[in-house]
This record gives sequence, structure tokens and C-alpha cells, in this order.
Amino acid sequence: MIIPASNFTQKYNFECKTSDQISDINTSSNKTFLKNNFLNPSNDHGYFCACIECRPIGNDHENFMADMPDDPAEIISDFSRMGLIKNEAYEIADAISTAEMRDLLFYKNASNGDPYKEQLLRELAKEAGGLDQAFQAAFGPQAGKFFAKTKASSPMGRRQFLSSLAAGAALITVACSNQNKPTKQPIDDTPINVNNLEKQTLRVGFIPITCASPIIMAEPMGFYNKFGMDVKVVKMPSWGAVRDSAIAGELDAYHMLAPMPISMTLGLGTAPFSVKLASIENINGQAITVANRHKGKVNGPADMKGFVFGVPFPYSMHNLLLRYYLAKGGVDPDKDVQIRPVPPPDSIAQLVAGDIDAYLMPDPFNQRAVYEDAGFIHLLTKELWPGHPCCAFAAGEPWIKEHPETFRALNKSIIDAAAYVSTPSNRKEVAKAISGRGFLNQPTEVVEAVLTGKFDDGLGKKQNVPDRIDFKPYPWQSFSHWIQSQLIRWDLGGAVAAIQAGDFNPNSASIFLTDEAQALEREMGGNPPTARFRKEILAYDEFDPSNPMKYIKDQIKRDGF
Repeated sequence: MIIPASNFTQKYNFECKTSDQISDINTSSNKTFLKNNFLNPSNDHGYFCACIECRPIGNDHENFMADMPDDPAEIISDFSRMGLIKNEAYEIADAISTAEMRDLLFYKNASNGDPYKEQLLRELAKEAGGLDQAFQAAFGPQAGKFFAKTKASSPMGRRQFLSSLAAGAALITVACSNQNKPTKQPIDDTPINVNNLEKQTLRVGFIPITCASPIIMAEPMGFYNKFGMDVKVVKMPSWGAVRDSAIAGELDAYHMLAPMPISMTLGLGTAPFSVKLASIENINGQAITVANRHKGKVNGPADMKGFVFGVPFPYSMHNLLLRYYLAKGGVDPDKDVQIRPVPPPDSIAQLVAGDIDAYLMPDPFNQRAVYEDAGFIHLLTKELWPGHPCCAFAAGEPWIKEHPETFRALNKSIIDAAAYVSTPSNRKEVAKAISGRGFLNQPTEVVEAVLTGKFDDGLGKKQNVPDRIDFKPYPWQSFSHWIQSQLIRWDLGGAVAAIQAGDFNPNSASIFLTDEAQALEREMGGNPPTARFRKEILAYDEFDPSNPMKYIKDQIKRDGF
């Protein structure tokens, strides 16, 4: 496709002095175009423009060093072909604009309070005089000798953009080099034997919510590396996508809602597929958020009749806890309200648009609704069940059988990371590590409010609830029993036919890997519980896991449905 150079200049903010036509390589966006045509080392062209000034310089790097070209695009292209540009720089160029980089990494936040690092970042940010250091920080120690040969004065346009990109990439490289790595490991620093791992390069799916903090932070903060693995966490769009990807075997392991391994294994709402829950990702950490248009009108469940609620997935603690709350308040969740699945990232938009009146969602979307002045926090779920499970780390049974030692190492990474983020003094550090675009893509102050429990509730009150969310990886089998009881109570996905009275114990023992979790935590120097079950104390009743069917009957008798 050929377009006028003036159009290209306007679209990409570049100059082209010798030709009025250039080749647009059929790209769909600026970012993809820039990445593929002068930042991609696999591109044989090495240029983005058909004019003479921008043609490739060839592969004779000795001649190139002797006669360094003035065009920064050619410099970057050659660095790319020589393998001197770090992979992080490509991801940065693809994901973040220069304006966003400056905003995201502005000095105080990026330096994490370190005066020396702040000064270094300020120097790197100066495009004039400090650009050679920026190239070295972003692209590796050998880059400086190439860039040093460029002329001090040069045309603006493309060079201005590239210098900004280099400075931004350097800022990110330096800011993340130490900020996202813990200064200590919480359980055990003993070197790990990784020689028996069946697979070391892995991809783990996650939904961008604070429940997934251990899974997410384990990548940038080095917990996976500690156990001998190179893990890339992969953002998933919805829980339905997580389920389908797991069945298809597209990734290695997953962040799942705690009821999902049960529902998937039993074939509730889908064909049966065996999934094992290795660790509980988080306890608490959810809330009922109501749209601001209902402010002053909602005091309890009775005021919510006729509401449309959003929950992240039918087989979620969110759906089960919402039903528990509504039913105790005399509201039939199947007749008096509508409850429908809403992907967490879409929840605020639907709240503002009026598509839903309220939601029971994972954070940070409850706190983000307050931040956006879209809603208020009506109730934290810890008020319904202190210490309730929410999300989990899980994998398909076929994958585990093929990679048993790798699965153990992954689980150890999660247990290790959960112990770290469970320490209150580490919460702010973790918030900074996971709030960026590649992970939660949320303002750091929103994530920090959730993790520290110091937050505005949207009703004019400053709250301090340290256990608003916590991270206890132990998979109590009483959690599984309660989940199964509520699936039966509401007959979700045909649970009444799928789960009989005698199925609770074998289901929980098979799906929740409690014994394995005990053994792994002991290996790591921890002190896990020795029991598999405990009585669960909820707001309106006690759950005795030894008699779940009686619990269901008592609930129905009490609430009327």
C-alpha cells in the first residue's frame, strides 16, 4: 500500500525529506508498525520508509562503525540486527507511548524513595547530554560505543521520537531492575535443585485482579526464577476464556476461581475435565459495590430487589456469596434479582452505563469504582465469611501427569510468593510491582488501597481494614465442601444430579491437593496446618464439613428457598 509522505508524517510524526511516497507495510496501528519495521530483529528490511535516506545500511558492521550514519532509525535497526537491543525494549515500544512512560515512571514513583536512583532517573530523562547513558541502560553495555559516534546535532522528527523512546526504555529498565525484586525471600533461600524439571519455560494464565497477586508478582519479583523456571504470565480476558484454554491445553497452568476446578472436574456447565487445585491464591478480597445512583437508598438486601447484579463467573465464590447474602435478607437470587456474568474489566463500564446496578467482584474493581466516582462499597465479603477462599492456582490433570516436578516447583513459587505478599510491610512494594500495564493496568494507589486495607469507601469514610485481602495458600478441604454444598443448594449447572451425599469427601480429596500442599510447605520450612478440615464460621451460620447435606436443609428452612 502506497500513501503520501505527508499523510505518513501526520500519522507517525516522522519526517521524510527526499520522497513524497513511502511504503506502509499494511500495519493495523502505529505500535505494530513501529515494532515490526524498525524494532524487530527478524525483519529482513530493517527500514520503514522507501526513500533513499531510510534504506537499509547493509550488514557490514565494521564499515558501519567507521562511518556511523546520522539517521537514528538506521542506528536502531542495526542495533536490532546485531542483537544489542534487549527484548524488554521491544515490549516497551509495543505497549507504552512516550507520554505514558513519563507519567507512569515519574521520578518519585519510579525511584521508590531511593535518592540515588531518583537522581539517576532524572539524568536519564534528559534527552540532551544524557542520551548515551539512556541507550546503555536500555540496550546493553556495548551500545554506548556505537551511539557515541553519532553527531551532537541532528535533525528532529524521527530522531526526536527515537531519542524519547530510548530515554523512556532506559527509565523503565532502571526503575524495574531493583524495584520489582524483593530484598529477601520469605521462607527459604536455600538453592533449589532444578535439574529434574521436565519443563522450564512456561506460560501461566491470569485474570488482572488483586486475587492473583502471588501468581503475577512471581514473574517480575523473581519467585519463578528462584525455582528454576522462566515463566511468562499471560493476561486472560475472562473466566470463560480461562476454562476453555485449560481444556484445550493452551497454557501450562492457571489462575482460577476456587469453585472452577470443582465445576470443571464434575462437568457442571461443560464437559468434564479434571483440574487440580494446588493452592488458594487469596482469602477475602471481594466486595459488593453499588452504583452511585442508588446512594442513600441501599441499606441491605431488601433494598436490592429488582437489581441486576454482575458476578465474574457462575462458578465463583462471588456468585455463591452474593446468593448467601441475598437469601438471608429475604431476596430470592433466582426470582427477585438478576445475576449475570460480567468480566471484571468490564464491570465499571457496565455500572456507569446502567447495564447493572451493582456487582460482587474481585478487587481492584470495587476500589476502582470508588476512584472513578462510579460506585460505593456496600459490603466487604470478609463480613460474610472471614477468611473465605476466592481464587486458586490450578492446572489440568493431564499436564500435571506429564510435568509432576515442574508442577511442584510452580506450586512452591506460589506458596513462596503468597507468604511474601501476606506480610503487611511488603504490600506497597507488591502493589507497585503488579499495577503496571502488563499486569493489572491500574493506578498504583488503587491497588495499594486494596492490599493495605486503607481505603475510601465511596460514602465519605476512610476505612482501615488490614485483612481486606490476605494470601493464605493452604487449601482447606472444608472450603471445597462448602462450595459443593452451595452448588447443590442452587443447583448450578446440574449440581444436584452431579453431587450426592457421599461424594463430598472423595471430590474434595481428589480436587484439592491438600496433602501435597502440606508436604511442599514443610519442605520450604513452613508450618502448615495438620488438619484437612475445620468448622467454617460465617456471618449467619456455622458450616460443619462432616454434615454438608444438613447444612443445606437448614439454610433452605431458615431462608425459605
